Amino acid sequence: MAFTLAKETYILGLTRQGKVFRPSDWAERLAGVMSQFRPGGPQPGSHLGYSPWCVPTSIGETKCVIVHPDLREHDVMAWDFCLNFARDNDLQTSEGAPADLPEVASKPRAG
Repeated sequence: MAFTLAKETYILGLTRQGKVFRPSDWAERLAGVMSQFRPGGPQPGSHLGYSPWCVPTSIGETKCVIVHPDLREHDVMAWDFCLNFARDNDLQTSEGAPADLPEVASKPRAG
């Protein structure tokens, strides 16, 4: 087996134009759909927690989903689903943690 330094892919909650992606819980929804893709496969109750291969988080005020490269090894269609979600919604992605997030063109409204 070849050793690779595969990095996690970050799907940022910012469009390529720098606007905040809506709805505000998009990261939790995407990770929830991906909860069945996990080491050892789906288990009873595994839908109640996120997969370690697709985790919602935030970087500052920017929501994001971290997609681990092991997901691609486990199920390439699940990996493609995540990346196609980003592409279809014009979201920014980053190989590895983004060093610097761009300025947000449209801040979320309060309330």
